[in-house]
Amino acid sequence: MIPIVHHPAYVAAPDPRAMAQSSKNGLIRDLLRASGATLAWHTPEPMPRRWLEEVHDPDYVAEVLEARVPRAKERRIGFPVTPAVAERAQAVPGGTYLAARLALEHGFAANSAGGSHHALADTGAGYCVFNDLALAAVRLVEEGTLERLLVVDVDVHQGDGTAALTAGRPGIATYSIHAAKNFPVRKARSTLDVELADGVGDDEYLATLEATLVPLLDEVRPQIILYQAGVDPFAGDRLGRLALTDAGLARREALVARLVRARGLPLASTVGGGYGDDKAAISRRHVAAILGLGAALVG
Repeated sequence: MIPIVHHPAYVAAPDPRAMAQSSKNGLIRDLLRASGATLAWHTPEPMPRRWLEEVHDPDYVAEVLEARVPRAKERRIGFPVTPAVAERAQAVPGGTYLAARLALEHGFAANSAGGSHHALADTGAGYCVFNDLALAAVRLVEEGTLERLLVVDVDVHQGDGTAALTAGRPGIATYSIHAAKNFPVRKARSTLDVELADGVGDDEYLATLEATLVPLLDEVRPQIILYQAGVDPFAGDRLGRLALTDAGLARREALVARLVRARGLPLASTVGGGYGDDKAAISRRHVAAILGLGAALVG
């Protein structure tokens, strides 16, 4: 069975002004249910406030949980932080943390949301409210579940928030492969950043991914991978600048699965980015990533 983490709060009513993750999480859930794959569904506990405050500024945590985020920060996030969005923002990090715990047991687990890699200490940004990757990573290390982990971010946008929030924290390394000229304009410094020119396609992307990720895996020797599996490197993505095909995305997941399986590493995936008018097609890409990884890594 492939462990899938899902919370009802993930399916918050989408804001029509935003291309937020909440608008596709219901489709992802429904497509997974209809896939015919053998899945085990798990409901996470919301991330406790004290753990949110380990990574995010307590004042910002209060602003979100009380749904009183200032307009300037809401503009950076890309949508209003309503009570429903606040509930979702607390549930998603709990889901990524639970996916990691399940991956340690089963080899793989997927959060059906998450990958909010732009959220910073005192504000959200780029459709991200709290940074579930950084929150889960910090909690796993600080509570003593493991000593070393690696966040592997293959979203088309740099994981700037994750890099900034985990910088200098023992046991946490970050990898980001992304379009060099894409958002954010001001990049953070990951343990390893791999910048790609506009229009890079399947073969060059995959060769670069393998050539750069393998040495880092062998240097860091992580005990788990937290995987931001954004599908926005797809050629037709509204906010992407790369040119991967659906087949190329499938090859990406197969490559990552091969690399981690060869090293006996568990992997917990998050949804990440994918943008455009055809939400069904985008959701199918996310589901293909989850099921592809699950088929390769579970059992």
